[in-house]
Amino acid sequence: MNLRAVVRVLGFLLSVTAACLLVPALVALLYHEGDAAAFVLSAALGGLLGWAAMRAGRGAPELRAREGFAVVSLGWLLVGLLGGLPPVLSGQIPSYTDGVFESVSGFTTTGATILTDIESRSHATLFWRALTHWLGGMGIVVLALAILPLLGVGGMQLFRAEVPSPTPDRLTPRIRETAKRLWGVYVLLTAAEVLLLVLAGLNVFDAVCHAFATMATGGFSTRNASVGAYGSPAVEWIVIVFMILAGTNFTLHYLALAGKPASYLGDEEFRFYLRILLGGVILVLGPLLVVGVYARFGDSLRHTIFQVVSICTTTGFGTADYQLWPPVAHALLLLLMAVGACAGSTGGGIKVMRVLLLLKQAKVELNKLLHPRAVYTLWFNEHAVAPGLTTNVLGFFLLYMLVFVSGVLILTFGGRDIVTSVGATAATLGNIGPGLGLVGPAGNYEFLGHGEKWLLVLFMIIGRLEIYTVLVLCLPAAWRRT
Repeated sequence: MNLRAVVRVLGFLLSVTAACLLVPALVALLYHEGDAAAFVLSAALGGLLGWAAMRAGRGAPELRAREGFAVVSLGWLLVGLLGGLPPVLSGQIPSYTDGVFESVSGFTTTGATILTDIESRSHATLFWRALTHWLGGMGIVVLALAILPLLGVGGMQLFRAEVPSPTPDRLTPRIRETAKRLWGVYVLLTAAEVLLLVLAGLNVFDAVCHAFATMATGGFSTRNASVGAYGSPAVEWIVIVFMILAGTNFTLHYLALAGKPASYLGDEEFRFYLRILLGGVILVLGPLLVVGVYARFGDSLRHTIFQVVSICTTTGFGTADYQLWPPVAHALLLLLMAVGACAGSTGGGIKVMRVLLLLKQAKVELNKLLHPRAVYTLWFNEHAVAPGLTTNVLGFFLLYMLVFVSGVLILTFGGRDIVTSVGATAATLGNIGPGLGLVGPAGNYEFLGHGEKWLLVLFMIIGRLEIYTVLVLCLPAAWRRT
């Protein structure tokens, strides 16, 4: 591995993050709050380190696959470390471990928080939490590819390593143009949601923060009770629609805006995604109606749709405490956590495309038992699926389950109850935020020990970068020079 090439790009990612830190500093000045200096100081430190790293890596050769994996994995860790500094310097968050946890949770769009009283925090801190979501949703590396031509050298290696999809879509022959168009769609949808939330009664600050969190499928809110604090069905339905859009492959949005709206229903993954959402709503709503959790059918339906969409898209917003729902609803929500959103979206989880391919492969294996001599071809969107992709999906699923089980065992070994351990591991590895048990929608992650928080920080990054990108660096061959 050529470390100079890695250092050069990491330096630029730090510089981009440092520039973004100046935005919440302006918010602090606008609201006459005293934490502007913390953001400016952190920006200066990040900019200095970034400049030094870029200077040290001057003249480095082209990025290859292994350098791409290292840049993306280490880059997400570095921006998380830098992003956790301002709230600690300003006293908004008590320890650096908590600051990094909150920062990485934001950048990876997980939405797991250690804050017990969100509304007491400064506007600058709340805005920075939302901005980390928005930057991490489409990807800080994809942003760098869109604005910096020099990263076009080996840029496809970075794009493949970061974009959450088994088969990264390339909208144009030039990877920089693809990155720009994806970010263009992202900005447009975010602006549309901000406008609609303002029209629904939210102030501009809350509208921007919630739009950032929605489109990134992050879930950080400016209110302790999340979206439910507004008590507005209009706000909830707007957020529901945009959570569904955020959980959809952004290539489909681009094609629709380019005059091909039929691309949505023509996509096999999107149709399966809608069926999962509809099936989840029906299966969760039934027990709520039987038990009579809510007095009115309309309230039961709205809360069910919101929570099912929020969990399946891995957004993590809340309008109700689903811990109070029947246990069968908890099991169904846990399954939805694992499935996640579509490939090429800002959502986390295993991804709908992988689940669909696994089900197709399982059907093929059953048919082979009946017809051993038959030759079967796996089809997806009217194209034959390459055997290598099927193997990739099976390997991903195995590694995902190994990491998940390891996380549950480590947390339970440390004394946590099984429900909390399963909920925390599923919520961080799937980039969801709220889980089950003590980390449910009415709780948070503040009570965990420092070691447990750093473990979950690792899981958040592994989940955001989809297992392979991080775990490949554990192979000795990834670090050899040849």
